[in-house]
Amino acid sequence: MTVLRPILLSLLLALMLAGCSERDRPLDSPVTLEGEIFGTFYQVSIADPLTQGEANALEEGFLAELEAVDAAMSTWRDDSELMALNRAPPGEWQTFSDPLIEVLASGQSVAEASGGAFDMTIGDLVNLWSFGPEARPREVPDDAVLAERLARIGPDSLEVDAQAGKARRLRDVFVDLSGVAKGHATDRVAAYLDGQGLEDYLVNLGGEIKVSGHRDAESAPWRIGIEVPRDGRPEAQHVFALEDIAVATSGDYRNYFEEDGQRYSHTLDPRTGRPIEHRLASVTVVHPSDAWADAWATALMVLGEEEGMALARERGLAVLMLARQGEGWASLASPAFAERFGRATLDQLGVTVVEDAEAGMAADTGRPLE
Repeated sequence: MTVLRPILLSLLLALMLAGCSERDRPLDSPVTLEGEIFGTFYQVSIADPLTQGEANALEEGFLAELEAVDAAMSTWRDDSELMALNRAPPGEWQTFSDPLIEVLASGQSVAEASGGAFDMTIGDLVNLWSFGPEARPREVPDDAVLAERLARIGPDSLEVDAQAGKARRLRDVFVDLSGVAKGHATDRVAAYLDGQGLEDYLVNLGGEIKVSGHRDAESAPWRIGIEVPRDGRPEAQHVFALEDIAVATSGDYRNYFEEDGQRYSHTLDPRTGRPIEHRLASVTVVHPSDAWADAWATALMVLGEEEGMALARERGLAVLMLARQGEGWASLASPAFAERFGRATLDQLGVTVVEDAEAGMAADTGRPLE
């Protein structure tokens, strides 16, 4: 035993030193941390210098932020704050955490500004169309059941007192934050990274994106692709350089079902209770907040090309729309989008800047984009 003890101690010391060495190992930049969350993926790329130990600690930290979002806003877990709101008797005020109140308040603002095209009380309709946690077989709902659920929903069935930190349902509706919570979660991860002193990163949470700084020491910008489906799979139609901004896209080509030859999008119009049927394939919104970009992308996707672009111009939103046009695609941008990325860049990409309603209609007769 006296002979073995020094050997064992030497082995233990060697293992400890190896562990310290691994944690202190500098990583090549950018470092990408990725995995699965909320039934989708997360991908966080960081260009700041990091060791393996620092990267591990950062991932643990932002995953804790995402868990907090899930605990507050999920409709898939019975113990979330949101489900407590959905179980509370109509008319009864409930006190909630600041993040949940903030998301509810911002969602109500977009609902009001969009004339109900964005509506967080749509949960029962989402479930009815089999896109929610009820997970029923995918089929077209009965008209009578659809009418009954549609009669209950509406932004006026939810009241939020942001100053008091309270909210209540005024009718028996199912509040669903899927149109804004993922954007909020993206903002939360970015805020966590900011708090850790990081300056150069890209956060991608299931396609909701927020960037800060640059991707390398040469100040190269982060770049993202705006997708369209080609031969059944998404491909980048346009690529844009980004710096210190958030991007959210709402599209109808990833989640849908078909019945009797009819294609039904997962994007529902809260005003009709039915999936959208216009030619828009996607709406991308660029905004300082990904939560707001997420909600606005959903609202404008519901409104469609003409009404949505008119509202984007009125509100000064930076918006890119991709619309089906024959066998190709028409790309339409708001003036605010053109101001951010430059008209010369958009001209090169074949993007039409919609200055007024006539410009939007003129895009219908343009050549299909290859």
